[in-house]
Amino acid sequence: MLDMILLEGHEAELRALLATADGAEASAYVLLGRADIAADPWTGKARRRLVSHKVVPVPAEDRISASSVHVTWSTRSFVRLLKQAEASGLTLGIVHTHPGSHAFFSDQDDRNETELLRIVTNRSGAGHRFASIVLGGDGSVCARLWTSPSEAAPCERIMVSGRRLVFHGIPAHADDEMLDRQARLFGPSFNPIVRGLRIGVVGCGGTGSPTAMLLARLGVGRLLLIDDDIIELTNLNRVHGSRRSDANAGLAKVDVLAREIRAADLGVEVATFKGWVGDARARDALRSCDVVFGCTDDHDGRLFLNRLAYFYGIAVIDMGVRIMPASKDRPYEMAGRVTLMMPGAPCLLCRGLVNPVRARDEALKRTDPAEYGRRKAEAYVTGGGDPAPVVVTFTTEAACMAVNELLQGLTAFRGDGGMKTERRRRFDAVEDRSSTCVPRPECDLCANDTIWGRADVTPFLHRIG
Repeated sequence: MLDMILLEGHEAELRALLATADGAEASAYVLLGRADIAADPWTGKARRRLVSHKVVPVPAEDRISASSVHVTWSTRSFVRLLKQAEASGLTLGIVHTHPGSHAFFSDQDDRNETELLRIVTNRSGAGHRFASIVLGGDGSVCARLWTSPSEAAPCERIMVSGRRLVFHGIPAHADDEMLDRQARLFGPSFNPIVRGLRIGVVGCGGTGSPTAMLLARLGVGRLLLIDDDIIELTNLNRVHGSRRSDANAGLAKVDVLAREIRAADLGVEVATFKGWVGDARARDALRSCDVVFGCTDDHDGRLFLNRLAYFYGIAVIDMGVRIMPASKDRPYEMAGRVTLMMPGAPCLLCRGLVNPVRARDEALKRTDPAEYGRRKAEAYVTGGGDPAPVVVTFTTEAACMAVNELLQGLTAFRGDGGMKTERRRRFDAVEDRSSTCVPRPECDLCANDTIWGRADVTPFLHRIG
């Protein structure tokens, strides 16, 4: 099974680079990161995902000829880039246009690319591969991965990932009466896209539980739930689907949510992982997702998702709720926040939304509780204060904000421009506002496009510890 994430900025760069005044076909290269997934969490099958990492123009001296029905160029730059890609653990892709039609692979493409694979095999040996992408003049995209002279594995679907989320290759589904009313709003293509989505929800508490329930009601085809906590009595005021008997039994939050979603019989496949999001056993599941909702207040977990978004081009929609009680000297403070993390947007660190010291202490508590206790006793670590106040209406409203942002990315119902990189809402003042932020020049994530779409690296996400 093969799919591809094409970063929105890379797709725009390719279309601008390959636009020709005379309508002739044009070509370019793209270097692709790879995510080799041993088993996705819903089917258990192996999956390979290619992620666009860098666009490389064909050198002017290598261009030979082009017309409305063909384009040819020298293989010198192909061989040079092939060597570079192999040295960096990347996959080389060729890109060309069909400006007068939709994206498809012609018989001539088959012949030309078979010859390119022969070059790859002669140079690097059997088993080496390259990718091919076609951009149609109507906005369509198709792609495949050549693995042998007799076989090119098709990308079952391609996601253009950015502030807008565009899918190519998702098959049409039969009319779904359950989802008819949202199709009446967003059109007949909406439900098949939603049914094809694979979405992760990290943190299944006050914001994560309503997020999961909302996504299930939308008809999202596959949900991944990640949380390491159990239901307690103090969770019952805000964790959707939870019961007193769940708290008495100490059931895992992921199991409670999965039970409720399956019982609703909405056609949603649910996979669960009880553990910390950064656990190596969760990597295949996370890398299989199209979008991830960050619903955890764990700073170390949010730092992990912060890196995942940039390395894999997976949009992470992070949310937070801040609720402060009123006092004699201070009014209520009730606010929700939804932040988009992905290449091209400022990250959580640059926005000041994650505390690295708290993240460090959370990691210590998780990996070495005894040392954490010793340092806390000596006041070298933070945390352990009174629990923050929380009310279900506000956590649920934050979840609605986040899921509506996903809908904006899919439908542009708020107008062109895609998802906002951040939205804030004051619940106590009925006030919405957007914030502006730019990456810090020294940030190794959002200001460093050398890791965008890099996908699998060692150590994972270049994260130590």
